[in-house]
Amino acid sequence: MSFDYDLFVIGGGSGGVRAARIAAGEYGARVALAEEYRMGGTCVIRGCVPKKLMVYASSVPTMAEEARGYGWSTEVGRFDWQAFRAKLEAELNRLEAIYRKGQTGAGVTVHDQRATVIGPHEVRLADGTEISAKHILVAVGDVPFVPEFEGREHVLTSNDMFKLDALPRRLLIVGGGYIAVEFACIMEGLGVQVTVWNRSPLMRYFDRECADLVTEQMQARGIATRIGVTVDRVRKTAEGLAVTGGESTETFDAVLYATGRVPNTKGLGLDAAGIKLAVNGAVMVDDWSQTNVPSIYAVGDVTDRIALTPVAIREGHAFADTVFGARPRRMDHDLVPSAVFTRPEFGTCGLTEEIARAQEEIEVYATSFRPMRSSFAGSPDKVLMKLVVSKATRKVLGCHIVAPDAGEMIQLAAIAMKMGATKEQFDATCAVHPTMAEELVTLRKPVR
Repeated sequence: MSFDYDLFVIGGGSGGVRAARIAAGEYGARVALAEEYRMGGTCVIRGCVPKKLMVYASSVPTMAEEARGYGWSTEVGRFDWQAFRAKLEAELNRLEAIYRKGQTGAGVTVHDQRATVIGPHEVRLADGTEISAKHILVAVGDVPFVPEFEGREHVLTSNDMFKLDALPRRLLIVGGGYIAVEFACIMEGLGVQVTVWNRSPLMRYFDRECADLVTEQMQARGIATRIGVTVDRVRKTAEGLAVTGGESTETFDAVLYATGRVPNTKGLGLDAAGIKLAVNGAVMVDDWSQTNVPSIYAVGDVTDRIALTPVAIREGHAFADTVFGARPRRMDHDLVPSAVFTRPEFGTCGLTEEIARAQEEIEVYATSFRPMRSSFAGSPDKVLMKLVVSKATRKVLGCHIVAPDAGEMIQLAAIAMKMGATKEQFDATCAVHPTMAEELVTLRKPVR
């Protein structure tokens, strides 16, 4: 059977563009890609990149306060959101152009419109054009989830936060995951009065000791948190948005819902094509990212495995190597490090203390202290360094860091963990002094 293309990719995010570029540019495959919004996907356009730039912007007042502690006479003026937003949009346009050039330069045909699956080898573009391909790759990511309740049309999602016309004076964030706490710290740093509501303790899927420290430091910065509450309704009033949760009602200027994300498979035609979907709509795949329909694969957040950009990139690359490069390989989803960009940051890799303890006997090595930089400046901020160690094998099962630049530190610690490093090998590594990270190799006695 003759096909229009060897590969058709639906989705121009991190996983899709990597798979398309490798298949076409390195292996000579005939590739087309369809993206209905902007090239670059969630990470580049409405996620990691703009969020991190907002993190930098929101950190300036803290840096100025610290500078005064070191003897500098400095004041921070008014934050100009409009100027920042314009510069941010220019940067996103620049990055999008780079992503697009990477595709066209590799020989990928790009369709700037929605595509749906209509068969094992067929897709239909929004303009009605039908295209055939030997292989189809679904890489459409996920989308913010907002539950049903009265007034849900008045709330924002993370997609909206980078395009606000103006910063709200009072912001309610509903949710307790990493997106919720990151935006809480960002907006507070930009001068917004922030309140967080959630049904359970914040960051409940992370190491509890670390999550509690992050929460405490959020509260110390003036972020109000209310646990054990759900939103019943949101009403628009002359004073703002009246939000009712339980028996109380509070008024805010804006409400951000950060209650998780769901795979973006609605209306994509996957079920009609016979592809098995999970209850939440995720595309079910095997270790090779292949669905139950042999010609159709899926990578990235749409599979609901590990929703991180570097994971999607590696899954897409492994797919291209396997299917088009005659180099069969699978993405290794074990010991994937990640960071939560709160203030301070939270870097994590491996098992939490709670999960590890449920699996085997462990030892926990941890220390919490005021680092030299903060202490001298008069800041009460604390850091936490923590290792979770198997009693039987002595391997470091989990490493968790709450500290400035924790994301940078956990990346390096993850290399050792991926190599199977033991606690004794951490101990045998000479410390770099004076640093915060030296604590990871000087933790002599277990605390639990």
